[in-house]
Parts: sequence; C-alpha cells; structure tokens
Amino acid sequence: MSDLLERKSVKKVKNFLTNFDSSIELIVLKETARTAVDAAQSLNKSVGSIVKSLLFKDSENNFHLCLVSGDKFASIEKISKIVGLQIKKANADECKKVTGFSIGGVAPIAHDVSPKTILIDINLSKYETIFAAAGHPHIVFGVSFNVLCEITKGIGYSITE
Repeated sequence: MSDLLERKSVKKVKNFLTNFDSSIELIVLKETARTAVDAAQSLNKSVGSIVKSLLFKDSENNFHLCLVSGDKFASIEKISKIVGLQIKKANADECKKVTGFSIGGVAPIAHDVSPKTILIDINLSKYETIFAAAGHPHIVFGVSFNVLCEITKGIGYSITE
C-alpha cells in the first residue's frame, strides 16, 4: 500500500499540500475511498465529513468543481443559478483531462487545468475535520472547512438539494 504514495497523481497532491502547509498529512486507507460511504467506513467518520469532488460543465464549456458533503446531493438547479449558465455533470474523460485525476480519486486541489469556479457545500462547515481524496481511491487528507476554502480558493454556497 505504501507504494501508492509514489504514484504521480498522489505526489502532485502531496507537493501542493506541502507547499501550502507541511503539517497536512496524507492518510493511506486499507479500504477504498472510491465513494463517500466507503471513505467514511474506512476512516470511521460520518459520511457527511467526506468531501465529494464533482466536476460540472456549463453551456459555454467552462468547468466548475463542486465540493459536496458526502451525505448530500449536488443541486444542478442551484449550481446553474450561481454560475449563471446551465450545467451538466462532466463525463469521466473530461474529469480526467481537466483535473488530472480519475473519478474516485479526484482531489479538490492540484488540477491540471483550473476550474472556472470552485463551489464548496456549506454543509461541510459542520465538521471539525473534513476528508478529501488525494489523487487515488485509497488516499485522503483531512483539513478544516476554512482551510479547504483557502487552499482551493473556493467559496462556500448552498449547492445541495
């Protein structure tokens, strides 16, 4: 499992985090964190404390990353209103091309192409520590809501149903 830390996508996240705050550590999970439920079970934490990184594309082909609490569903209607254009979920190929990460390991940071906007579900602010993917389905990192906003340059909104 420790060889997972040597993967290119994981190193990219680690380098980003180290440049921001070297005290943020990657957590290697024994079980997969491909879904929020999986991650919560692996960490023995609430599903709501897991950050789902969801990529959307608007009608002008701009990409928007939404960081959503693991126990919530993103609202296409609310996100469309916020960005001012109709959105739809990006497909797996678009996600990989824009973020550099495969679905199941999409980190909220260190993207190959910066999304036009990053919207962060305010429900995540209820938790002292929230956990996000770190470039691989078996690796996450934990930070506070405020730190997540700061490192992503994202803005908190009500973006769930």
